[in-house]
Formats: sequence, structure tokens, C-alpha cells
Amino acid sequence: MKSSPVNSLKSVSPYVLGAALVLLAAVWFGWQAWQARSAEALVGDADRVRAEVAAKIEEDVQAAIKRLESTRARIALATALKRNEIDTARDVVSEGWTNLELVELHEPDLDAAYEDAAAFGYGKLGVLELALQQNGTQVAVVRDGGAAKFALAAPVLDEGRVVTVVYVRLPVEAVTAPLAAASLPGGYLALRQGRYNVLQTGDEALAGSAEVGAIKINGTGLRVVAAAPVADAGLGSFTNGLLAALALLVALALFLMPRLKGLRIERRPAEGAAIPEQEPTFAEIQSQAEAAAPVAVVATAAARPATAMPQRASLDRSIFRAYDIRGVVGKTLDADTARLIGQAIGTVMHNQDARSIVVGRDGRLSSPEMAAALIDGLRKAGREVIDIGMVPTPVVYFGAYHLRAGSCVSVTGSHNPPDYNGFKIVIEGETLSGNAIQDLFERIAENRLHLADAPGASSQRDISDDYVQRISGDIQIERKLRVVVDCGSGVAGGIAPRLLEAIGADVEPLFCEVDGTFPHHHPDPSDPANLQDLVNVVQRVDADIGLAFDGDGDRLGVVTRSGEMIYPDRLLMLFAADVLERNPGACIIYDVKCTGHLAMHILRHGGSPLMWKTGHSLIKSKMRETEAELAGEMSGHFFFRERWYGFDDGLYAAARLLEILSTRSETPQEVFDTLPKGVSTPELKIHVEEGEQYAFIEKFVAQAKFDGARIATIDGLRADWPDGWGLVRASNTTPVLVLRFDAKDSESLERIKQAFREQLLAVDPGLELPF
Repeated sequence: MKSSPVNSLKSVSPYVLGAALVLLAAVWFGWQAWQARSAEALVGDADRVRAEVAAKIEEDVQAAIKRLESTRARIALATALKRNEIDTARDVVSEGWTNLELVELHEPDLDAAYEDAAAFGYGKLGVLELALQQNGTQVAVVRDGGAAKFALAAPVLDEGRVVTVVYVRLPVEAVTAPLAAASLPGGYLALRQGRYNVLQTGDEALAGSAEVGAIKINGTGLRVVAAAPVADAGLGSFTNGLLAALALLVALALFLMPRLKGLRIERRPAEGAAIPEQEPTFAEIQSQAEAAAPVAVVATAAARPATAMPQRASLDRSIFRAYDIRGVVGKTLDADTARLIGQAIGTVMHNQDARSIVVGRDGRLSSPEMAAALIDGLRKAGREVIDIGMVPTPVVYFGAYHLRAGSCVSVTGSHNPPDYNGFKIVIEGETLSGNAIQDLFERIAENRLHLADAPGASSQRDISDDYVQRISGDIQIERKLRVVVDCGSGVAGGIAPRLLEAIGADVEPLFCEVDGTFPHHHPDPSDPANLQDLVNVVQRVDADIGLAFDGDGDRLGVVTRSGEMIYPDRLLMLFAADVLERNPGACIIYDVKCTGHLAMHILRHGGSPLMWKTGHSLIKSKMRETEAELAGEMSGHFFFRERWYGFDDGLYAAARLLEILSTRSETPQEVFDTLPKGVSTPELKIHVEEGEQYAFIEKFVAQAKFDGARIATIDGLRADWPDGWGLVRASNTTPVLVLRFDAKDSESLERIKQAFREQLLAVDPGLELPF
């Protein structure tokens, strides 16, 4: 009879069976130990190869950046660009490169690129924008010419102004070659930019675990990642005392392993798993529209869910200006954009550990909606908002001090037309301008926005009475003056008459009802045409003086009973003489549009004159730097640090003016007649397309020639002769060229105007000149 397997097993000695099981376990444990050691070796190899590849790519990238940085500083390049020798400029840029594919020179406004951004390339446009914003060489892997390329971009400056942006294109192998040459058997290696793989090699099933230990390439959005296989866990080791029970333990282990396996955390990703998402770079955000053809070669990257990124359709870079944010409601500015701006401001505050912020708004029809959205964004970032309602911008600034918040935002379109609106921003005492304004745009564009665990608190306060009491407690005029106050239906109408009455003036209000449509005239006191109604009323009621404010109350205009408009640079003479009586030697700042008589007047009264760029935030920054006691602009902004807080305040300036005039026995007209006066024009404006004012000024500065004049280019171009001066500059608030001329007599004025007329038309014969 044939024996069964069971009977055969029974015939085997238990000792032999146990020994066989022990031997089997020993072999199995030995195999596991070998596998573990092999896996550890692979992990070590992955770390070493990743570091070696990253170091080589870093070396190559930094060498390329250094080369372009050196090239953009070459005099030969600036000279070629000045002469408009484009081919020569390209040759200068091309020198010394290996595998160079393309050199392009782009106008700084990038208007041509934005005309058809999709055709131009979003990634390419992104690296050009970054170069302009960072004022230095930027690199990225972009899609250009239908394939992934290694791109570099850098602005070229001449006398501090960007004259062109250089774009250099190299094959993508310029950065991927070290990785392509590397070897990591059994592992995975990749060069990534944001969410995308520029190049990957090895076992792609390991891609999901490769981010651990990623090495970033400095100055870029690139990083090198690597991964090795994950070793399966063994059963451990046994002691010699347990050999008698080995069979039972092995059986038990065999019984439990399927269940343990189900509990084990599996680190190896499934086939086709997505790469862990990383914070996108600016170039990637610009390339959202290229989802079907991403910035770099992508093999395994998954698409970001549509809900993860706020909509960007309403984000227009043009509204982020030199010293505030301003756009046309419904076109370049809407509530969604205001909300994002609020969250960006809140993010900057979060980074500075600033908690509270004051928000106020002007009387425009769109301001309640803009303010509500802004506040919502600030609260999303966890900020505590104090809403002070509809008040002039200076009251918002005052609120930041009075309520000890340190930060504030005024929602206002200032003196712009009714369909404009915008934001003037102060964070921890600093008025944002320039790069700080651009940083808000970048934070929004790159989605670097702080989202708090819970919304910040919101409260409402009315501080109008506090503002009036603070000023009237310091200023009381010595004799009553009859004053006509024209607020042009702007927000100053709600407080200016009350303030001036509180300091002792007899006030005749004109257009002081707040109406965001500005039905009577445009609220811009720098334009004489907007002052005609004020002149008429001053003469009709026999007032001592007429005062006008702009749309948000931070600028002042003055007319006399004779109908003369007292330009702000002459008002600054009066203010300077008064301040210098108590502060001899103090620095007094004025902008490039002010008369040449002003500096001599300040010197004669013992002060230190300093000419600076136009712009309220730029002036305030210079005041902090120099500790100036007083500053003023030709536009009518006045900044008092003596007895006040140093911000621009048309209402406070009006109170100080009446204080000075009330101490004099002469009439206001007679006081002004004692001030130096030449023959001058008001601000003249040439309207151009949005953004074209900057391009024109760059060309004008490069090409214009004024024989015998001292040239200043800190803001536009100002030419000073012994008998007068002329200026042309780009407005940072509206698309216009601003001009002004001043001379000792009419003959000199006409000569200076003619010189500028010839140079302006030489740059653009199609200009319609207002003089």
C-alpha cells in the first residue's frame, strides 16, 4: 500500500524537522538582512548622487547668471542701446556663451508681449517680469519655441533707468546634463521646477517619495530630488533559547503575516501616482493658461485642482503703481481684486507681527464695496480691522496713530475721475511704494497669501471729532478770516468746514456735499480750471482767501481775492519760513516740479533745501531718512513733521496757513506778494495711452539735448538754466506726461518752452503739446 504524505511526514524525525525549520528560518533572516543592507546602500547612493548632481547644476546655473550679470553692466551694451544699434547690442550679449540659441531685447513695458501673451509664452513672460521686479538676472525652465528651454532674463540700466530687458535662451540640456549623466541603479532621480519634472530618470514608481531631502538650486525655482527602493520590514532576530519553539513561532508568523501586511504603511506609490505638490513659482502661475503645454517637460505631474488657486482674471499688474494701487473699477479693479489685495496686505502684516489696521474710504460710489472686500481679505489673513467709515485720507493716517494701530489703508481714487478707485497703504508706519507695492502683486500672483485659522476681528469707530479736536487744540487763529472752502464734492466736505470753524475761521462752504460723481467740477486743485467757481465765490462774498481740496483731502489749493492761484511751491516758501523760525537748519524737502526760487528762499531763512522725486510715499520715505521737518509737492501735498505726524494732510496744511496769515497785519494777497515770484506755467499735461508715459520718458532722457543747462534725472528730466527751468516727467497716477516751466521773465520762459518743444517733438512728432 502506497504511503500518504502525512505518513511520510510522520516518519521524519522531529529533530530533523526542527532542524530543517531552523535552517529555513536562518536562510530567510539572512536574506532579509542582505536586502536591508542593500536598501541602505541604495539610500546612501541616492543621497550622494543627488548632492553631486545638485552641486554641478548649481555651478552651471550660477556661472550663467554671473555671465549675464556681467554682460548687462557692460558700457558697450549701454552704448549700443543708446545708439539704437540693436544688432550690435545682441552681439555684445552673445559673446562667450556656449550653445546659445536666442538673444532678444524687449522694451521694459513688455506691451508687445502682453498683446498676445499666449503666443509669446507665459513662462517666458514670467521670467521677464521677474527680472524687472527683482532688478537682476532671473532664470527658469520655460516652454519656448515648442519645447522646454533654459531661459535667463535681466534688465539693462542706464543712469538708473531700465532701457531694455535682455532674454537669453539656451537648450534645456544646459541644466539637465549633470542629471542625464548620473547613474543611480534601482533608484529614481529628477530635476523639478515647481510641480513639474524637467527631466527624470530611473524607476518612476518612486517619484512620489522623492521630495524628502530635495536640494534647491539657489536663485531659481529648480530642485534636485532622488529616491531609493524601500526595504520590506523583516521579522527581527531570535535568541538561541527560543529555538525549541521555532516551528510554532514560524507557523504563528505565517498565520499573522497577511494581517500584518494589511496594516503596514505602504510607502511606495501606486503606478502613475502624482508628485507631491509644491508652491508654484511666478513663472508657473503666469503659465496657468498653458495647462495643456506646461512650462517644462512633464511626465508624471498631476494637475492642480481648480479650486486650489484663486481666480486671477481680474488681477492687472498695471494697477500696482509707484506709490499706491489705483485702477478703473469694473475694468482693472473689482471686489475680488480688492479682497486679494487685503489678504496680501494682511500677509505682510502677519510677517511683521502687526495685528491691527485702520481702514477708511472716500465718497466714491464704488468705495463701500471696495472697502468691504478689502476688509474681508485683511480678516482672512487674521488681522484686526478698525473701520472708521467715510473720511478723508489724512484722517485715516491720523487713525493709525490715534488708535495705536500703526497700519492703515485709505480706499480712495484721490483726484482721479469717478470710475477710478484704489488704495493708499501704510504698514507699521511705512507708506508702501515701489518694490513694496510690487511685492503685493507678486504675493497675489504667486499665491503666497497667509490664511489664518480664524478670521480677524472687526470693529467700527468714528474719529472725526478726535481729529478736529487734536488740530483745534493746537491751532487757534489770532484774528478771524473769512474763508471759502471748495471740496469739489469730495470726502473732505464732511469735515473741512467743521475743522476750520473750530480753529476760528468764518467759513463759506462750496460744493461740500459728498457726491462720488463729482457733478460740479473735477476735484483736482492743481488745475486752474477747477478753481474758477472758487474764485467767483471768493470775490462775490468778499472773502479773505479761498481754499480747495482734492477728492480725498490730502492736497490743498489756494486762491486770493484778486483771482490769483497761489502755486503750492510758493505756499511751501511761507510754511518753510514759519517752521525754520523754530527749527533753524532743518531740512526742507520739495519735489522736482517746484520753482527754482524755493531753494534760495529756504537757504535765506536758514534751512537746508533738498529736491526729491514726486510722489507722496516717496517724499514721506525721504523725510524719515533725512528727519526733515517739512516737505511739499507742486501738486499740493504738504507734509508737516513739526507739531504733526509727517503725513500729507491738506486739511492740516490749510489750518497752518490760516494760522500764519492771521498773525500778519497785511492781507493774504499782500503776504503772498512778498514771496519770490517769476513767470511760470501751471502743471501742463499731455495725455497718452496707459503705460506709454514711462516709455516716452526713457526715450526722452536718452535723446534730449539742452545746451547750457544743468540736467537732473531723479524724476523725469529737469533742465535748469540761470534764468529758469523746464521739466517733463511721467505721472505715476494717470497716463499723462507732466510738464512745467518757470523763468525770471516772459522772454526766458518762451525760450525754455521752445527748447522743450523741439526736443519733445524730436522724440514723438505726433504729440499734441499744450503750450
